[in-house]
Amino acid sequence: MSSSQNDLISRASKYGEKSKDVEQLIEHTLIVLNDLGIPLDGSPRRLQRMAMSFMAVSNIASMDDWNNIVERSQHHHLKTRDIIEFINEYFEEDISRGSYDDVRRRDLQLLLAANIVLHTQPSTATNNPSRAYMLSPIFAQIIQFFGTRDWELKLDEFLKNKVTLIQELATTREMDLLPVQIPSGGTLQFSPGKHNKLQKLVIELFLPRYGYGAEVLYVGDTSDKFLLLEAERLKQLQFFELSHGKLPDIVAYSSHKNWLYLIEAVHSSGAITPLRLRDLQRLTQQCTAEIIYVTTFLNRETFRKFVADIAWETEVWIADDPDHLIHFDGEKFLGPYK
Repeated sequence: MSSSQNDLISRASKYGEKSKDVEQLIEHTLIVLNDLGIPLDGSPRRLQRMAMSFMAVSNIASMDDWNNIVERSQHHHLKTRDIIEFINEYFEEDISRGSYDDVRRRDLQLLLAANIVLHTQPSTATNNPSRAYMLSPIFAQIIQFFGTRDWELKLDEFLKNKVTLIQELATTREMDLLPVQIPSGGTLQFSPGKHNKLQKLVIELFLPRYGYGAEVLYVGDTSDKFLLLEAERLKQLQFFELSHGKLPDIVAYSSHKNWLYLIEAVHSSGAITPLRLRDLQRLTQQCTAEIIYVTTFLNRETFRKFVADIAWETEVWIADDPDHLIHFDGEKFLGPYK
């Protein structure tokens, strides 16, 4: 488990000032779900709600109950309002019974998609008040080993030849990667820091996927504004004055497409906002290449902080999901995927 996942699980378990016993239960549950391939990319509160709903369906009210989860979950079926009552009684909550729809639509959504939690009446309408939920007997058989020395072995055997939900949702695409050209040859030596780490990932992961054989013409390091500069090549493209204070973090050019990529690597600031886009468009009016504007982030958590600021008609790339782009507006993508 990554350090970021550990941190998220810890924050989720402690959300809302709960007792140590309840925090331990929630943390325990989220570790189990993570190991079973449930994506933990929601907010701490959303993860907490999912964990508590799982325990309600599994009839888990204390740490001792994990030892006999198979027996406890047998014949234990709860409707959404029953799940809320269970959570309120055992996990120090005061959730309104009127929010039962949230349980079905949000708290159980991933668990149902992964078949860890099952409908007792799958053929009935989703809003049927008689429909209840139960822990999958198949998953109960493997979960009972969590916390024992056999857990990892049993888990590996269980997941062998299975596609977990997190793998299914990742939908990693097979892509033909093209090498990124650094005209001067050699390697770039970035100074330490998250901003420079992201720039390195842009060059190593983004451009081979989306650069169409791009050559890197400019890179600015936090300690060296002109870490890489191909001034003559940029001049041939009628790029704006290089001494200008509004240079993007990375400039790359694809001769195959005649596209010039203006890329911002955002750690704490620097997204391509509408105002920033307007400035760049004015500065590149004489450029002979077509301009592609890209804002990049290390992870979704950082992206969420800036999503409201991103300009339309630009691209967003997140290093944690390198095989996918987020396109802000643009009718060229309107239509079905093949």
